[in-house]
This record gives sequence, C-alpha cells and structure tokens, in this order.
Amino acid sequence: MDRLSVIGDAAIEVIAAEGMRGLTHRAVDRLAGLPVGSTSYYARTRAALLELTIARIVELDQAEVPPPAGGLPESVAGYVYEALGPGRTRMLARYELALEATRRPELRARYDSGGAVIRRLAAEALEAAGSTDPVRHATLVVDWMDGTIFGALAGASVPPSRESLVASAREILTGIGIGIDLD
Repeated sequence: MDRLSVIGDAAIEVIAAEGMRGLTHRAVDRLAGLPVGSTSYYARTRAALLELTIARIVELDQAEVPPPAGGLPESVAGYVYEALGPGRTRMLARYELALEATRRPELRARYDSGGAVIRRLAAEALEAAGSTDPVRHATLVVDWMDGTIFGALAGASVPPSRESLVASAREILTGIGIGIDLD
C-alpha cells in the first residue's frame, strides 16, 4: 500500500473515532505508525488533509462496490448491511466530512464527486432493471440507503438485519416501478 493510502486510511480512522476536532497531522502520523511530520509532508494544510481523506473514501468506495449478489434488492441491501458492519468506520468519517463540507465550500466539490459516483452506479443498475427514470429513481434509492445507514449509525434506529434490509429494498424498488419477483 502506498503512503497516501496509509495516510488516508489513518485519517478515516481518526475522524471516525475522534471527530473532526481530533483530526490532526500528528494524530494521523501516530495512528498510521509513521514518523512525525510524514502526513504534513504529503498534505501541508488541514484542507489538503481533508481533501486527501475524501479522495481515499471515494477510492475505497469504487474499489469495494461488490458485484450484485442475487438480485437488485439483495445488492442494495448488501451495500447498506456492509456499511453498517465492515464499512462502519468509513461511513462515520463520511458523515463527519459531509458536515464539514457544508462549512467549507472548497471541500464541497470533492465531497459531492464521491456521492455522484454512487448515484451514477445506482442509476446504471436501475436502468438495467427497467427504470423509466433512472436518475430520479437512483436519488430515491440512495437517499433511502443513506437515511437507513445514518439512522443506524447515529443510534436513531436499531441496525436492521440483512433480511429486513432486503425486504425494505424490495418495497422501495417495487414502489418506483422496478419489477421485482417477490417470491
């Protein structure tokens, strides 16, 4: 793994564990097991470190998009389930960065580009499944996914089971007119 990936991964961990206030160059160096000053060599400013972190999240999202297992409902549910399990740390960091991007316009474009990747992939999958308006439907599905993930991570709801997520995904997809065999 290259040094930028190591720094990005450590920054994600720091943000997830300590929030944005805990994100310092030294904290990233310490967590990554790097000599003091390593992170600031690659990302001189806090803004540069935030951009590097967002870029790493986008890179991981693109690398870890699993091929559909089963049908579309199972694939959608699988993404949410993974985000609540192995992807939990990355999702916590993503939500912290989303809020930071509302206060830092220079991060907004970088952050939004990551969301655009997920929405584009969702639109492509929905179009292949027969959606009559894949971009709008992708927004609905991704918003449901994001809301479900956020609610479970923030403690507003109990983390759902995989089976419950599949049932909900079927209901959402059926509601937008995607023909799903419910048997």
